[in-house]
Amino acid sequence: MNSQTPVAVLLSALVMTVIVGLRYLATSGLFAWLTRRRLPGHYAGLDRQIRREIGWSLATTAIYGVPAGVIAWGWQQHGWTRIYSDAADYPLWWMPASVLVYLLLHDAWFYWTHRWMHRPRVFRTVHAIHHASRPPTAWAAMNFHPVEAAIVGLFIPALVFVVPIHAAMLAVVLVVMTVMGVTNHMGWEIFPRWLVQGALGQWLITASHHHQHHERYRCNYGLYFRHWDRWFGTDQGMARWRASERP
Repeated sequence: MNSQTPVAVLLSALVMTVIVGLRYLATSGLFAWLTRRRLPGHYAGLDRQIRREIGWSLATTAIYGVPAGVIAWGWQQHGWTRIYSDAADYPLWWMPASVLVYLLLHDAWFYWTHRWMHRPRVFRTVHAIHHASRPPTAWAAMNFHPVEAAIVGLFIPALVFVVPIHAAMLAVVLVVMTVMGVTNHMGWEIFPRWLVQGALGQWLITASHHHQHHERYRCNYGLYFRHWDRWFGTDQGMARWRASERP
């Protein structure tokens, strides 16, 4: 390790933290703006809650960004991780398949850790911060206690050491994670009825499904998919509301 290595690692961690923070502000800001355009007054009276959501979320960006920055440095400088950039390194079919594998594994991790965080003592200490968003808003997706942020946010960085994935496909995973995290907390359903109430909607989680979790607490623990909830009897269906109303 040369004398400049700690500086390079620190700089990479700082840059990645800034990127994660800007990604959060841009994505949540965009969907908050869409909410205000689509449903004026939908977040009326929630200014204090939104400030709290933004504060905790910006703290979460460091917990997400620092390890991601260290891993990015290690990958670029020393070939750490199983991230690859040459599409010929693995069969082409593995590129889309790896996205699905990452989402399925992340969903399983989220479901079981989420259920654990609803144990009374853990909930009061850790998870209650996230559930203080009632109703959740577009700013609430990363509104976590630091312990929860670490549990939720360190899984994908750990997975890149185990499961190979093309760098572009990893970006797809991060986009899906970010967009679904925000849209599931908007407090209204942005996706069309044909998708939400159709066959696909029986297996995918959107705001209609996740909002029930914020209302009832003991159901709908999944992140992307509904199969764990279905298999273990925690699926309680979806909230139904008119787009002009706050649920």
